Amino acid sequence: MDTSSTTGKRERRKEARPGELLDAALALFVEKGFAATRVEEVAARAGVSKGTLFLYFPSKEELFKAVVRETISGRFSEWNQELDQFQGDSAELLRYCMHSWWERIGMTAASGITKLVVSESGTFPEIANFYQQEVIGPAHDLLKRVLQRGVDRGEFRRMDLEYAVYSLLAPMIFLLMWKHSLAPCCPPSQQLDPITFIDTQVGLLLGGMLIHPISSEKQAP
Repeated sequence: MDTSSTTGKRERRKEARPGELLDAALALFVEKGFAATRVEEVAARAGVSKGTLFLYFPSKEELFKAVVRETISGRFSEWNQELDQFQGDSAELLRYCMHSWWERIGMTAASGITKLVVSESGTFPEIANFYQQEVIGPAHDLLKRVLQRGVDRGEFRRMDLEYAVYSLLAPMIFLLMWKHSLAPCCPPSQQLDPITFIDTQVGLLLGGMLIHPISSEKQAP
């Protein structure tokens, strides 16, 4: 037997375990919720023992936090960097942010985390507090920077930025809740097209924020 080859396979398997555990945990959290997900199920789906899971994540709460950091909150440094480097006007930046968020979060399994937190925050306030600190707070600050950029450049009218941010967050949260609650039960004629929904919301929001409202030709992405 080639012992070096065997050792290499074991090392690769060990390195893969945290990622496999996070993938399994995300799928189960979205499918079953935080309370109903058992660490034994996560370990089994990842193909490891419960003991192995606890080597990486000492509790289910820490596993959940790692999932959120890996799939959502860990992206904020990347998004802030993109904001700093963006060359277009603030209307284009706002549209880019909304579309980018849907592509990177809304279209992935991570989109179900918001519904989980909203549904179970009363029972598990600790995960709600964590989500507020790791996701809602940074998202609020990022979007506030986008709006402030528009105001500073004379593209957006002056507004209460702290509250205006929620006008951007609310449609996106609605879209996530729809996707993971009502959408599976609705007939095809009542389904929402996420891109059309986002474009419509962006057009309505920009109509209220821009000093010189955009023409219909510029409302499409």
